[in-house]
Amino acid sequence: MIWYMFLILGIEVVISYFFGNISFARILSKLKKGDITKVGSGNPGSTNMLRTYGAKFGFLTLFLDIMKGVLPALMGYLTFIGQDNSDFMLVGLYACGLGVVLGHMFPVCYKFKGGKGVATTLGVFAVADPLIMLFVFIGAFVYVIFFEYVSVASLLLVTAMSIVEVYKIPDGLPSGVSLTIRVLIFVLFTLVWFAHRQNIQRLLIGKENKANLKKALKKVLKQEKKDKKRQIKVENKEQKQIIKQDNKELKRIKKQSKNNEE
Repeated sequence: MIWYMFLILGIEVVISYFFGNISFARILSKLKKGDITKVGSGNPGSTNMLRTYGAKFGFLTLFLDIMKGVLPALMGYLTFIGQDNSDFMLVGLYACGLGVVLGHMFPVCYKFKGGKGVATTLGVFAVADPLIMLFVFIGAFVYVIFFEYVSVASLLLVTAMSIVEVYKIPDGLPSGVSLTIRVLIFVLFTLVWFAHRQNIQRLLIGKENKANLKKALKKVLKQEKKDKKRQIKVENKEQKQIIKQDNKELKRIKKQSKNNEE
């Protein structure tokens, strides 16, 4: 029976890889009539979307890429739920998680030119431990607001979650299963660090790009304020037009009433 479950898991890993090929940054940039791979850093990720198209598109890309990691990891986890082989639930989670991250970073549909996989990896960890993931994410977000280095926050976030999840592996698992989970987590960790090798080089020489979240959020609030004023102006204009038409109709009725009396 166990070989059958792992056959299913293998198919799910392949599905996860191709699911990871979906590039939300590319899709959203096309909606803005652009190509995210040809602007800014050229990376099809949430940080480049933030710098290029603003906070709304940046955070939307982040959310979608996180969900891209959540769904395959959840699929792999649930494969072994309720079975006699429930010890392999975490193996399923991280195997499908690794598949989707590889698909995001090395998508065959885009000639193996993908993103850095941070958000998608966070989605995988979110399935493993959503509460700790939330706290660590908030800490990384605060760091970016004050220090503006998204790459540092990303590496710290993935490193922290990798350490936590390795530490939290249940003691009662068979040694082979426990080792497999550790290897999968280590590969995820290594892939993210490898994808940031150029960022690390720029950090060492003091030339790493920053992301001013405060400025981006202020820009969003300013735009929303302008849109609200514009909407109020349009509504007032429409209301005045309605009042004007009502006055005309009232005059017409009065005039008709006067003519009838005569």
